[in-house]
Amino acid sequence: MRKTLVNSGGSRVQDDVKAPLRARIRAGRENLEPHARVQASSLIRDALLSVPEVEMASSIAAYSSVGTEPGTQSLLFALWKRGSYVLLPRLLPDGDLDWASFEGPESLVEGPHGILEPTEPSRGAGAVKAADVVIVPALAVDRRGRRLGQGGGSYDRALARVGPAILTVGVVFDEEFVDELPAFDHDIPVRAVVTPSGGFRRL
Repeated sequence: MRKTLVNSGGSRVQDDVKAPLRARIRAGRENLEPHARVQASSLIRDALLSVPEVEMASSIAAYSSVGTEPGTQSLLFALWKRGSYVLLPRLLPDGDLDWASFEGPESLVEGPHGILEPTEPSRGAGAVKAADVVIVPALAVDRRGRRLGQGGGSYDRALARVGPAILTVGVVFDEEFVDELPAFDHDIPVRAVVTPSGGFRRL
């Protein structure tokens, strides 16, 4: 089991602790067969669509997956088709996230880092506060909800705006749901995780 570290010395310590974990997980994702990624993404989609809070949500903040992440395209389409108001992020120059509505696959264009972003009018960084459910990317999630992100801090800033009663869900592959991760004061945990084999789990 990995030792948990709580803010003991600034960004250099954080980088030293988290960088090897990120590198190992990214390498594992690169080695995953394409058909296995597609199957995993379908299982994640089906699990999320059956969560009561997701079924009842009128507004859902989510994201458009990129590269080797578990795919979210079919999830976004399913949510949109059944009438949910779906918000997707746009990366701002300062690393924060703006939000705009998803109006189908044709409403997306490629933004920074190859991530598809919505073309609809900006709703502002605070729009995530109005979402009934927030679905976020992660490289790993542990049993206390601590989330390992890509290192930019964008989603920690977004999650800090979300109220305590709102369901926040990290999306990872099976082996990325772990016992324990390094944590620092600014790290915002999620309240649930979804994996292909384990489905949806509250934390």
